[in-house]
Amino acid sequence: MAGHSHWANIQRTKGAADKKKAKLFAKLARNIQVAAKEGGSNADMNFKLATALEDARAASMPRDTIERSIKKGTGEIDGATFEQVTYEGYGPGGVAVIAEALTDNKNRLAADIRRIFENANGSLGTTNCVVFMFQRKGVLTFPVSAAGEDQMMTDALDAGAENMETDGDLYVITAPPAEFEAVKKALSKKYKPTSSDIAMVPKDWIKVDDEIGRKVMTLLENLDDNEDIQKVYMNAELPETLVGK
Repeated sequence: MAGHSHWANIQRTKGAADKKKAKLFAKLARNIQVAAKEGGSNADMNFKLATALEDARAASMPRDTIERSIKKGTGEIDGATFEQVTYEGYGPGGVAVIAEALTDNKNRLAADIRRIFENANGSLGTTNCVVFMFQRKGVLTFPVSAAGEDQMMTDALDAGAENMETDGDLYVITAPPAEFEAVKKALSKKYKPTSSDIAMVPKDWIKVDDEIGRKVMTLLENLDDNEDIQKVYMNAELPETLVGK
């Protein structure tokens, strides 16, 4: 995959439909609210909230919107109650797809997601139908310009990471979710990450051609365009001709 980063392209595809700030902010606010409800308003003691706040600030979300979302989560002001739901299915070419959502109406969302899959010639599956193809990992990426490969590998392993791969113009470092925050803090003292997330990482990638790749990208973009959907993952290795589109 020389010349580009497959991982970065997946991330771009995942967020490609979030061109309107209002929609992006609505998703981020919902994520902050749920994180605050689950673990409290102290980001130093609530890793999930700290990550949600980091994402919000990276998107230049207004401070008052962030604070209001936290207060909704802690019950200081009224807010809707959101439930975490995960959808699994198959896209074009048998590509495995996972969509994680926060919703206040499961029945409505399930119908919407089923329609999106069917319109893409895919199928919404049952619980656990594709999740076994993925592993939940903490994922950090750094530009290869940050350090030599041997140095980055040494620093990553010393920090407690379990693996590092070079993917195009990025180093992709993975760690168990329980160790992720410590790894991130240690590496961030030396390098500025380009992304950090707890993600569903495919155990194996499925190579697809241009035609299937375009259909898969459309499916992911349509899923991500739904305001309830927070994250979308797939195991398709897209052709270089589609990268960045």
